[in-house]
Amino acid sequence: MTDPAGGLAPVSTRVMNLATFLARAARRNPDGVALVMGDTRWTWAEWNARTDALAHALQTRFGLQKGDRVMCQSQNCTEMMQAMFAVWRAGGVWVPANFRQTPDEVAYLTQASGASLMFCNAGFPDHAAACGVTTLVFGAADFGPDVTAITADHMGQRPQVAPVDRDDPCWFFFTSGTTGRPKASVLTHGQMAFVVTNHLADLMPGLTADDASLVVAPLSHGAGVHQLTQVARGVKTILLPTERFDVAQVWDLVREWRVSTMFTVPTILKLLVEHPSTAGADTSSLRYVIYAGAPMYRVDQQKALRTLGPVLVQYFGLGEVTGNITVLPAHLHQAEDGPTARIGTCGYARTGIEIQIQDDQGREVAPGETGEICCIGPAVFAGYYNNPEANAKSFRDGWFRTGDLGHMDDGGFVYITGRQSDMFISGGSNVYPREIEEKILTHPAINEVAVLGVPDPLWGEIGWAVCVANTPVAEEDLAAFLDGKLSRYKMPKRFLFWDALPKSAYGKITKKMIREELEARGMIA
Repeated sequence: MTDPAGGLAPVSTRVMNLATFLARAARRNPDGVALVMGDTRWTWAEWNARTDALAHALQTRFGLQKGDRVMCQSQNCTEMMQAMFAVWRAGGVWVPANFRQTPDEVAYLTQASGASLMFCNAGFPDHAAACGVTTLVFGAADFGPDVTAITADHMGQRPQVAPVDRDDPCWFFFTSGTTGRPKASVLTHGQMAFVVTNHLADLMPGLTADDASLVVAPLSHGAGVHQLTQVARGVKTILLPTERFDVAQVWDLVREWRVSTMFTVPTILKLLVEHPSTAGADTSSLRYVIYAGAPMYRVDQQKALRTLGPVLVQYFGLGEVTGNITVLPAHLHQAEDGPTARIGTCGYARTGIEIQIQDDQGREVAPGETGEICCIGPAVFAGYYNNPEANAKSFRDGWFRTGDLGHMDDGGFVYITGRQSDMFISGGSNVYPREIEEKILTHPAINEVAVLGVPDPLWGEIGWAVCVANTPVAEEDLAAFLDGKLSRYKMPKRFLFWDALPKSAYGKITKKMIREELEARGMIA
């Protein structure tokens, strides 16, 4: 080993296995309530023991080796939280899917990630069948062994906690980036340890075991990262008792458990603020209501501040950097417009992160000038799994290229002004038009189609499909044709039929020209 004083190589790249966060919380507060869902209560000691048992089973009964990928198809549940930490403890890589995706979509993720094992909720037998790998089930079902029974069989057994290095993968965070099929962003143990520290410093400073966190978003993505941060400080996690989102129930749980932190997206935050039950809700325990994933209309931001008080925290980031690009803390949110209000900003650079606004050649532009938002820092992912072409496009001179356009003011505050791609965000979920267009074009009556996002006061953006048909087809018939072929959040909300789509001089259908035509027809502003 080269002497590190020479700057050529480190003595060690060994880091903490992320599952250690759970073990530490159990050691500090074994009898404290850790995880709640409906009538279920797990103490920290119980959660840790269940995780040990499942990790032991993964190693000894199912042959999980360090680096093996493990798919998860499930809505939020206590077993999902157990499985996540068990996979890490055993040395595996957590590969969660958006549970709203179709069986074919999840089968693709399984194949693309190389997963050989799967956790699946009992309500998704078709997904398990489509993936075709060994499946462990959350709940009783006939397509795989029950995780609860497996846990009971191995209770009291201790796994071999996998040693990990800084760059060892721990999580495949699926994102389509800008275009095409989903890509697996490789998140590592070292990276995620930094992310947890950064979240605690920038988003939720001062958390203790007296805090409680309510989960109102899928654990498969940003909410899962958020909950890992809660575990690091021994904060109890409250899961909604059912998949159904009930605003009155949310406020009941906030009051009952004195919830202090929530991670959400603008669409859900808008629903929470505007529901009739909110007027009588006890929100006095809230300290941090964190929102991300999509822009928030200024009028909605103001209403949230006036309703909930100065508790909003915004951040901007992508799955590739687990949200760690900017932060707008609570004290910089202003309900009133004025000369000191930075209206429209997503905040300044997170601790340890550097941001540049760059032109097409990778040169930093002047304050106020629009360019691509790029960043460097320990939160940036290790790259896309098995996708060198995507990696080459996403990095330039070490900078990660977000694909988002924006500008920075003299104070270092960032403003997002658009996206380079045609991707749009609906209800906090990225929607990629090409996939939808390909599905629509399988209808025999459709010759051409363009899908684009248009503003919507509830969802942020929704999809409209502008079609050219060779024979008459009704809007509802086309929607029925797509039912089951697309996840619900990807389904266009409107289908328009034109005689022809505007094209460039090169014969290319351009979304910009279609949007301009929609504006000219008075259909969008």
